[in-house]
Amino acid sequence: MDQITVYLEVEINPTESEEKVKQAVENIFGNIPTQIKPSHRGSLLTAETKGLEPLTKLYNLLRRERIRAAARGIFFEGLNGKTISFCLNKQVAHAGHVSFSKEVAESPLGPIKVKIKCENPIELINWLAPKIA
Repeated sequence: MDQITVYLEVEINPTESEEKVKQAVENIFGNIPTQIKPSHRGSLLTAETKGLEPLTKLYNLLRRERIRAAARGIFFEGLNGKTISFCLNKQVAHAGHVSFSKEVAESPLGPIKVKIKCENPIELINWLAPKIA
């Protein structure tokens, strides 16, 4: 597959542990380099990484949890040009599972915001969450 860049952004509320939020991200995307910066409501954890490797854990989780069809719908819903955007529930990710959420209101502590940029996003979606016959 072509050049893939994965961007993550997660708010860390003052009541949350930075380590637990980082663990939630690692549970879904593996050991990727992250940065933590102060923000208006606590801190902001961000990450930018390239390649398929950070998506391999997500790929495996979608199969283990049997949510490929739902994931496929979410990915196509978030498709805009060469970018796929979606949000994951931070608390569920910390438990090592995948649950998609909306950007606001659905996840009380805020979501993990994910943007994946690549030349052929439909090919990537077909790899992550192929159509189930």
